[in-house]
Amino acid sequence: MPVREAFRRLASDGLVVLRPNRGCVVAGLTVDELYEIFEIRSVLEGLAVRLAMPRIDEEEFEEFDRLLERMERAGQSGGSDWVVRHQEFHGRICALSQRPKLVHQISALHVVIEPYMRIWFDDCDKPLSAREEHAAVIAALRSGDAQHAEQVMQEHVLGTAPLLAELVSPGR
Repeated sequence: MPVREAFRRLASDGLVVLRPNRGCVVAGLTVDELYEIFEIRSVLEGLAVRLAMPRIDEEEFEEFDRLLERMERAGQSGGSDWVVRHQEFHGRICALSQRPKLVHQISALHVVIEPYMRIWFDDCDKPLSAREEHAAVIAALRSGDAQHAEQVMQEHVLGTAPLLAELVSPGR
């Protein structure tokens, strides 16, 4: 019974599809669904950035730099650990919003796209522009302009959607 309940919960989150008398399969995303997830993520992570701004000090900037270095090292080593480091970077910024429900929603969206991020990472060898994009997010945070930082985060998140959409598109 606990396994069935777990499958029902996964199905309610859209992560699996229950097929009567045949079990369940992992749900795939359509291109439209992928874009929708990134649109939602961009708004929520932009909000998290805006809310986090008053709590970001020099110590936090040092932590962002460390996370960025870990992400780059993971990318250079070729392991899929890059995706974990990427989520840590975004998660750290979001956590500073001190809005647990917001952080939970963002994390749930990361879970849905994580398999696609891993495939993308393996497929493209290494996201070459990742360091520059994340450095731009840090620079926007350093500016002290919450509205600008929110916009930069939104653009950063939305910019990933077309890259992952190529993996989902028919004919690939």
